[in-house]
Amino acid sequence: MTRSYPFRSAAAAACLLLATAAAQARTCALTISSNDQMQFDQAELKVAADCKTVDLTLKHSGTLPVSAMGHNWVLTETAAARAVALAGMNAGAASAYVKPGDERVIASTPVIGGGGSTRISFSTDRLAKGGDYTFFCSFPGHWSVMKGKLVFG
Repeated sequence: MTRSYPFRSAAAAACLLLATAAAQARTCALTISSNDQMQFDQAELKVAADCKTVDLTLKHSGTLPVSAMGHNWVLTETAAARAVALAGMNAGAASAYVKPGDERVIASTPVIGGGGSTRISFSTDRLAKGGDYTFFCSFPGHWSVMKGKLVFG
């Protein structure tokens, strides 16, 4: 006589659904460093197309304080980068040099000084495979030289 164990098949199905959901909700980690010479250590960051969330860590390897050589990391479409940077300068330090509510900003970190580190998570929902994205530091005067490309896909 063969016994049927419906609970086991339901449990197996639930495990399969959880595994599938976990695979679809992949989180990708990125780390980028900045320094007292107004440089990021990478000119390009790559995010795989199956990443649903990005955990980005920004480190500042310098020694100067935030008021003299603060850095943040801001992500926008390339076409909007200059305008977002200029709007951020006007927003000031209290807003981490990012205009509050600026919908052109996909993601941004707080401003950190030498020896500091910060981490953010953001969804890739606003990124399109093959899109044109720029990351930059919006601290006044930095954005024109302290920038790079984010490649999604």
